[in-house]
Amino acid sequence: MIFNNVILTATNQADIEQIASLLSEQAAMSEQEPGCVRFEVYQSQSEPDIFVLVEQWQSQSHLDEHRQAPAFTDIYMPKVLPLVSRTAHPCTRIWPPESA
Repeated sequence: MIFNNVILTATNQADIEQIASLLSEQAAMSEQEPGCVRFEVYQSQSEPDIFVLVEQWQSQSHLDEHRQAPAFTDIYMPKVLPLVSRTAHPCTRIWPPESA
């Protein structure tokens, strides 16, 4: 399994609603892609300009394919990224352990 978490921060407060809408659209498309186990979008309650993407993919090749899919190439790259700063956090899950 591949776990990818991304923290996005809106660079302009006026774009927060648009970012939330675009991320929702992207997530709905992404979760339909082959190999997507989980694709969730969170918005901070204490700092509404911060969004967290929580992704789980069956394999690195599925994540790589996602990066070529319309959700990524038509929404995320051209429409979301210009409005945010981004920090990706590929992760190793500690708990619960993956079953053998």
